[in-house]
Amino acid sequence: MRVVLVDDQKLVRQGFRLILAVEPDITVVGEAANGAEAVDVVRETAPDVVLMDVQMPVMDGIAATAKIREFSDVKIVILTTFDRDDYLFAALDAGASGFMLKNADAESLVAGLRQVADGHALLAPEVTRRVIARSSRLGKMATDSRIEQLTAREIEVAKLVARGLSNAEIAAKLVVSEATVKTHVSNCLMKCDLRDRVQLVALAYESGLIRVGETSAD
Repeated sequence: MRVVLVDDQKLVRQGFRLILAVEPDITVVGEAANGAEAVDVVRETAPDVVLMDVQMPVMDGIAATAKIREFSDVKIVILTTFDRDDYLFAALDAGASGFMLKNADAESLVAGLRQVADGHALLAPEVTRRVIARSSRLGKMATDSRIEQLTAREIEVAKLVARGLSNAEIAAKLVVSEATVKTHVSNCLMKCDLRDRVQLVALAYESGLIRVGETSAD
């Protein structure tokens, strides 16, 4: 996995680099101190994952994410403290592939990067709660018209994705092949005009497809 680190604090970048250096399957191929530099570094290095801070000089992480999305499908993980909803939802709209607490431990950081690189959504519980809270503030929402385009099986798969299950776990639960699950997920993204699983999770909560407190057994 090729990773680019983006943070305006050199000490933070060095800390992440040291954590990732001991992983045999992860290589840090570049660093950037602001969003503008990040855009250039991603163009030059073509990484698999970008670890992106939000508040930076010259160009912030959200603007950089949107700019990178214009020319690359690289997975972008936003580093945040979740103290501002506008950052969270702007990053979702810009095309972020996941969100990670800036004070996450080393094990969570590595696991999160691998999860995103494998194409899975990376939404910390804090993010999910924020999405649910926004839905609550907006009141009970009618079923999103995009959801209505999905088949019964695709809705079932979308619910399981929103509850955090991987493709393998969904396949086991539904007693189908993992390839079939991948097809259903791809169909959900295409029909709902979504970039990735993160946006599918957000849509599932915001549209009322699943409710807070539900489990995969519900």
